[in-house]
Amino acid sequence: MRIRRTNPLFAPAIAAVAALSLTACQDGTGTKTEGASTPVSSAVTPQTGSTGAAATGTTTGSGTVTNTGSGTGSHAKPAGGTSGKQTSVTAPQGKGKDTDPNAPENRVLCNGSNTKVTAKPVPRPLNHMLITVTNTGSKVCDLTYYPVLRFDEMQWAPQAAEETRPQAVTTLSPGESGYAGVLLSAADGSGEGGMTAKKLTVAFQGRTPNSDGGAVAKPSLPAGGVYYDSSLQVTYWQQDMADALEW
Repeated sequence: MRIRRTNPLFAPAIAAVAALSLTACQDGTGTKTEGASTPVSSAVTPQTGSTGAAATGTTTGSGTVTNTGSGTGSHAKPAGGTSGKQTSVTAPQGKGKDTDPNAPENRVLCNGSNTKVTAKPVPRPLNHMLITVTNTGSKVCDLTYYPVLRFDEMQWAPQAAEETRPQAVTTLSPGESGYAGVLLSAADGSGEGGMTAKKLTVAFQGRTPNSDGGAVAKPSLPAGGVYYDSSLQVTYWQQDMADALEW
């Protein structure tokens, strides 16, 4: 019998094929297996939304794809709404001005343009005169500090008695009146340079001392005029007539 020899150059290749065949047919116990099933690919095609951001995912043991990316697509809906469009809400703006007529920004200065001013001598206290200012305007007005008086062509103005300064600015609603008392002359005759005046000008102060408060007033004096001397002095504006004449 003739024995056919195998070319020694092909011996390693034949051995490898044999080993591979044996592995495919047996599982190590002599049992023939059908081979492993085709594995599920773990690669997931990235989903790209309208913003161009890619969403990445991983597979679980059950083959379910879990999205772990932060990208958002056009199909995503914002929480609590059905549209991805955001609408800005502007808080309502309150009124820029207080409507309270007594609020400081709504009050004006009392002066000769919005008041009626009278000046009348009184029997008590002796040698005193009362100045009354009535608000004839439509807004609340303030009487600041004290009246600046000028009889005839006098070149000086009487000062106010500091002890008559009120706790707050005298404020007049429409129709209300404020008052100031005037000491015309010393009761004991100690005053100097006495004379009789026929005219009176009442000037008003502004928000700061000695500033211009607006139009002056020129109330009428009695036909015989009023007598005054160097003792001439006034009170601060008062809310009550009694306070103006108590001094």
